[in-house]
Amino acid sequence: MKVAVFGQTLYAGVMAALLAECGHQVYWSDVLKKTSSEQAYAQDEAVKHLLEKQAKNGFLQYCNFNEIPLDTDVYFFSLSPAEEAQGIELLKELKQRPIIHPKLMINASTLGLHSTEKFQHILAQDEWVYLPDMIQEGNALPSMTQAEQLIVGCTRSEVQNKVRELLRPLFPRQQQYLFMPVLDAEFTKLSISGMLATRISYINDLAVVAEKLGIDIEHVRQGMAADSRIGASYLYPSAGFGGENFSHDIMTLANTVSGTGVKSQLLAQVWEINQQQKELLFRKLWNYFHGDLNGKTVAIWGAAFKENTSRIQQSPIHVMLNALWAQGVKVKLHDPQALAEIEKIYGHREDLIYCTDQYEAVKDSHALCLLTAWKQYWSPDYKKLLQTMQHPLILDGRNIFDPDYVKAQGLAYMGVGR
Repeated sequence: MKVAVFGQTLYAGVMAALLAECGHQVYWSDVLKKTSSEQAYAQDEAVKHLLEKQAKNGFLQYCNFNEIPLDTDVYFFSLSPAEEAQGIELLKELKQRPIIHPKLMINASTLGLHSTEKFQHILAQDEWVYLPDMIQEGNALPSMTQAEQLIVGCTRSEVQNKVRELLRPLFPRQQQYLFMPVLDAEFTKLSISGMLATRISYINDLAVVAEKLGIDIEHVRQGMAADSRIGASYLYPSAGFGGENFSHDIMTLANTVSGTGVKSQLLAQVWEINQQQKELLFRKLWNYFHGDLNGKTVAIWGAAFKENTSRIQQSPIHVMLNALWAQGVKVKLHDPQALAEIEKIYGHREDLIYCTDQYEAVKDSHALCLLTAWKQYWSPDYKKLLQTMQHPLILDGRNIFDPDYVKAQGLAYMGVGR
C-alpha cells in the first residue's frame, strides 16, 4: 500500500519505519515544518536507524505535501496535543486535492475524546479509524512490535479488513486486534493512562507514609511486584511523572469524568499527588538546610521527564528550578540530551549553569539532586563527588542508588520513601 504519514511524533516515526520495513511505500510529509531538534523520535537511536535504512532502501520517502501521490491508500495522522489546529488545517488542504474517495484515514493523535469525530467532519466521505498511541519512549520499537493486542477504533467489517491488511506483517493473527467503536477506543486510551498514573501516585503516596514509619519503600515495592496480580510496571517511587501525551491524557480523563457529573475524586487526587511529588526533593533540601538556601549552589542531574528522551514537558525539573530560584539558589544542570530544550524555555541567566559534563555540575555544589534515571548516573564516582562538592548530599529522586552504600562512601543520602 501507499501510506502518507503526517506528524513528527515518536509514534509517527515508529509507524513510518515499521510500515516501510514491511514493504509499504511510505511518504512522510513535512507539512508541520518541525526542525530536527523538535522531532520526538530524533533521540531514539533504534527508530532513527530503521528510518535511515528504509529511506536508503527506497521504501520511505521524505516529501512535501504536494509530492504525496493522489493514489495514496492510507493517511496516517499522529499529532501531539499542541498540534490539533495544524491538523485541522492539514485536513482542509487534503479536502481540496482531487483524491478519489473513500480512503483509509487513521487518527493516531493524542488529542482526547471526539478528536476522530472532529477530523471526520472535514473528510466525511473517508473511512476513519482510531489507533491509540501506546508506545513507550525509550523502548519505542519493541513496545509496538511486541504488543499482545492492538486496540483499534473501528466497527465496519470492510474497514477492519483494510486495517488488518495494512498491519498484517506486524500483527498477522486475527485475535491480535481488539476492535471497538471509535469513542470507546479513545476513552480506553485515556483510561489506560489513568490506571498507569494511579499506580505511580499510589506508590508515591505509600512512600511518604513508609518514610515516616522508618520503612524502606523499595522493600515494599519488591514485595508488591512479586504478587502476580500486581506486577512491577509503573510501580516505582519517584519525584513525579511527566511527559506531554501522558499528562494530557490524565488531565483530559479527569475533566471528562468531572464533566459527566460523576462524583469521583480519584483522578484529581492522582494528579494532585503527582504535583506534590514534584516538590518532594525541594522540601527535603529545605528541611536539611533548615530553610537556609540563599546563596547555595545545587547540582541537578537530569531534566528530561524520563531517560532516553530529550522531552521536558511536565517534567519535575520545572517545579524544582522555580522553587530553587525563589530561594536564591544557583543551579548547575546536566542532562545528556535535554539541555537544548531547557535553554529554549529558560534561556541564559546567572543562576542557571548548563553543564555538558555531569561532574562539572557537582563542582562546588551543596547538594546533588537526581531527577532522571539516565544509565550514566547509576554508578557515579563517589570519591570525585566527595572531593568536588562543598557539601556531600545526594537527593535521589528516582531511587537508583543504594542508600547504605552511598552513606558508606561518606555522603549523606535522601531518597523517596527511604
